[in-house]
Amino acid sequence: MSKPTSENWSGCPIRYGATVLGDAWALVILRDLIFKEAKHFGDFVAAGERISTNILTDRLKRLEDEGVITRRKDPDRAVRVIYELTEKGRRLVPVMLALINWSEAWDPQTEVPGDFIAAYRDDPGAFAEAIVEGLTPEGAPPK
Repeated sequence: MSKPTSENWSGCPIRYGATVLGDAWALVILRDLIFKEAKHFGDFVAAGERISTNILTDRLKRLEDEGVITRRKDPDRAVRVIYELTEKGRRLVPVMLALINWSEAWDPQTEVPGDFIAAYRDDPGAFAEAIVEGLTPEGAPPK
């Protein structure tokens, strides 16, 4: 049986989302791209999650193949690659925020800052849009 991809999903939107996002490691990578300003391979390794480099490489490739992230050469250091969210990836910001909101409500050990969750809960749409705008490359439309 072939690896699941978004091209061989069954029409179920939950299965499609799970296939594109893959697993918890993909969500951690998205977290780091959205909220922790990670952009280089080493940034993800240094995030403290103890992801092995072979798993990280696989998940970055999967997210790139699915059109969620792009990679380009770092203009400052040609041996490095910069990872960035695509429009498809930036559209996941509200999903990630909803997951944070849900986790904050149910995880007694949450590390979500109080002012962050309060601002989100005050106006989720505006909060998400502000984050997306910060992630949008200059010259590209935010939506």
